[in-house]
Amino acid sequence: MNQLTITEFLLRALWRLKQSWHYLLAIAFTQILLFLYTDLTLKWALIAFGLLVACFALLNNPLEDQRPTTMSKSQSGKKKKGDRLQPFIELIEALPDPILLLDRQNKLIAANHQARTNFEITNTGQDISAIIRTPDLLEAVSRTVSSHESERVLIQTRIPVERQYMVNLVWLANGEVRGPSLLIHFRDLSEQERLNRMRSDFIANASHELRTPLASLLGFIDTLQGPARNDEDARDKFLGVMAKQGKRMTRLIDDLLSLSRVEMNVHQHPSDRLDVTGLITHTIDILKPLAEGQGVSLEWQSPEKPVETIGDRDELSQVFQNLIQNAIKYGREGGYVKISLRDVNDGSTLRPRFAIDIEDNGIGIQSHHIPRLTERFYRVDVEQSREKGGTGLGLAIVKHILTHHRGELKIQSKPGTGSTFTIFLPKA
Repeated sequence: MNQLTITEFLLRALWRLKQSWHYLLAIAFTQILLFLYTDLTLKWALIAFGLLVACFALLNNPLEDQRPTTMSKSQSGKKKKGDRLQPFIELIEALPDPILLLDRQNKLIAANHQARTNFEITNTGQDISAIIRTPDLLEAVSRTVSSHESERVLIQTRIPVERQYMVNLVWLANGEVRGPSLLIHFRDLSEQERLNRMRSDFIANASHELRTPLASLLGFIDTLQGPARNDEDARDKFLGVMAKQGKRMTRLIDDLLSLSRVEMNVHQHPSDRLDVTGLITHTIDILKPLAEGQGVSLEWQSPEKPVETIGDRDELSQVFQNLIQNAIKYGREGGYVKISLRDVNDGSTLRPRFAIDIEDNGIGIQSHHIPRLTERFYRVDVEQSREKGGTGLGLAIVKHILTHHRGELKIQSKPGTGSTFTIFLPKA
């Protein structure tokens, strides 16, 4: 009491009376009834009412800030914190770009739907380093927390898919240690960067690949219009070569368009449930005439039960057809191609996976070529590839389709022994 002024004491007492007005009203009504229907005099009725008012004013020590609530202090604190955080959550959920909210300890407080999807976030309370392991971003977060100044940084992430972001870090100047103090906004530049890269790749590589058949066509046309105008044998020969070069350009353009479509849809998850065993069987039936023409036997070790995945039928069919066809074309003449399916339980991923092995007994591939096989227009033997109708884009298409399906391609080969291309896909 000695620490409070008389005014503060009276204000708190009045506050208690205000909180108890409904009780006082009931008592007053009771006093009036007693005065009217009993022998109670007005003087004693007023004295009794005054004493009751004083008791209510002093009830439950008014020095303590008692509030009419059933929650404990910790529960009240949580509710207040949740109430203060709710506007932030509603705001970031309405934004289309990924947004993260961190506290001063770099712990995640909230993430909107797009951030939870892109970074596979399942719960809050994690350190930012457990969500995104990009050093440039982590350094920018540390600088922003230390300087309290907003910052912008360009980063690249590779998990679950490769993306490029322009990241804006905004200091919210929040006084609470555990409150929202840092907002991280991710602007996805992946599509823009991919389009720029596609344009430059097309100009640099496609123009080079098209130049040779175009030069051949123009040369033969000049010859047919000039010296070989009346030479039927030369005309038949040149027309055959021209048709071959025209088909080569058609295959190249088709592969470029196919690669473009796959890259444009890489961030859109497929949703169809597919029977992979039936799809492989169908692909083998299509390629049997090609294998018989090469004297190659196709051996398919089909599992007893169907194995399913979530994917796009046309894209996965293209993957199986490309790899099996390559094994037939570049394998040993009179050799074999073995296709098998097995479960994978190596613990490398959270989702259960299965693997499809496509093995041949061809000439094999030297080890220094293997890391570059999925690059566009990369060939181990340029002349052999062109003779067999290859465009240098097949394995690049396979890689991008598997990335779209959250899959993986691994290549093992030994010169003189053969090669094994292994496809990993998640189970449905």
